[in-house]
Amino acid sequence: MATKLKVTGMTCMHCVGAVKKALEQVPGVDSAEVSLEPGQAVVTGSADTTALVAAITEEGYSAEVE
Repeated sequence: MATKLKVTGMTCMHCVGAVKKALEQVPGVDSAEVSLEPGQAVVTGSADTTALVAAITEEGYSAEVE
């Protein structure tokens, strides 16, 4: 199952890497692809969407399920 998240606050590739790493540490995530433009993350696996949003928020960015 793939989950799309709109991520705001990312300004550079370091931000992309931080969000990707945070998402990959959430239990149930098989993979995470993060794009600076259009500010999106696509996560595959069985992770809870609340946990995904929380992981991104802890890194200092905003996220919502698309």
